[in-house]
Amino acid sequence: VKKDPLTAILAGSSGLVGSECLDSLLARPEYGHVILLTRRELGGAARHRKVRQIITDFSDLEAAGASLAGDHVFCALGTTIRKAGSQAKFREVDYEFPRRLAELTRQQGARHFSIVSALGASPGSPFCYSRVKGEIEQALRVMDWPSLGIFRPSLIAGERAESRPLEKLSERLLRFAPAGWSSVEAREIGRAMVALALREPRGVTIVESREISRRAKSLG
Repeated sequence: VKKDPLTAILAGSSGLVGSECLDSLLARPEYGHVILLTRRELGGAARHRKVRQIITDFSDLEAAGASLAGDHVFCALGTTIRKAGSQAKFREVDYEFPRRLAELTRQQGARHFSIVSALGASPGSPFCYSRVKGEIEQALRVMDWPSLGIFRPSLIAGERAESRPLEKLSERLLRFAPAGWSSVEAREIGRAMVALALREPRGVTIVESREISRRAKSLG
């Protein structure tokens, strides 16, 4: 029996992991449609025949309404406290936006949600970054998701649009770190997210940094 093509919803496609996730989605025949939630019109892969771009203000996602209907949702939204300008702004991007995205897409019938969290995420962490990542994980866990994927990479490696010299230095140093701490290629995270979504495992699946590469290879 031929299955209907899947619809993916992707938030954060202009970022490092999001752009790789988009490439993986477009390469898979199982996905017939990819809805991109963006703040501005994007070029490149975002103009692919499978893609529909929805320009939206993430602080008012409700306005997107029924456009948020899909099967699998991929959240690669994220910033740094430095780039956001304050802890409050950072929390808005890394907690409020993903939480609302998850609520609205679940209401529209989505079955699987994957999010990029971080190594060491914990709601009890004394560090703002790790604490907020842990809080969004916790918020997603209590939602009624048939299938939830939480990815916890260490430092993410890849070519960013903006310059982050300290991250580049850390990335080089972490190449020699133990597997659980070494940097992870953004391409592998994107592929691992798609591989997990296509399996749609029941309940919560936490993918630690050291497991991401193996998951990515399973995409074939």
